[in-house]
Amino acid sequence: MDKFPSEPQGTTTARIFRVALRLILLLMLAYGVHLLAGWLSARTATLHPGAQVSLLVALLLVYSVLIATPFVPGVEIGLMLLAVEGAWIAPWIYVATVAGLLLAYGLGEWVPYARLHRILADLYMRRVCALLEHIHPLSREERVMLVHNNAPKWLRPFISRYRYLLLAVVINLPGNAVIGGGGGIMFLAGLSRLFRPATVALTLALAVMPVPLAVWAFGIDIMP
Repeated sequence: MDKFPSEPQGTTTARIFRVALRLILLLMLAYGVHLLAGWLSARTATLHPGAQVSLLVALLLVYSVLIATPFVPGVEIGLMLLAVEGAWIAPWIYVATVAGLLLAYGLGEWVPYARLHRILADLYMRRVCALLEHIHPLSREERVMLVHNNAPKWLRPFISRYRYLLLAVVINLPGNAVIGGGGGIMFLAGLSRLFRPATVALTLALAVMPVPLAVWAFGIDIMP
């Protein structure tokens, strides 16, 4: 079992430096992926078919990373690919979207709580640290009951019985980028340890399906 330090590690200057370094690295990663996606998109139309396929695969991988990144509206790249390439690429967009959301969930599910506790301690989020210490030894079922008992009565059925349905709805909610986007939502879902991985995979497979399926089955043109 992970052990949590009783106090934040290092001096105040060291903690501020660690926080700033993490933010800079995240910003650099997000901006680098954004530049790479733009470069790949610009190059695709000017290359021979074999190279186009390779670049499209690379762009789909970039798209999956963007989908997995909190607060990054990576879905726009998916819509761009659907608009440029047409219905044939819809199944691949579907696979890339599910893969990106599962990546975000997996990162949350398997992140060490001790490492997260250190980050929160650097940010002086003592109440969150205390909550983390409290829920860490609980099983998945015990965590569900804890959230259920502390939630408003009208929300309790959605937490205990219909939490996977609630997850699917939030993933498809318009404007969910303001609450973290698909990547942020799935990362928190994994971090909470309230959801089982196999059921999450099935939930995402069904929740993401409608738009790509409609484009692929009916050949909908989303170009303006």
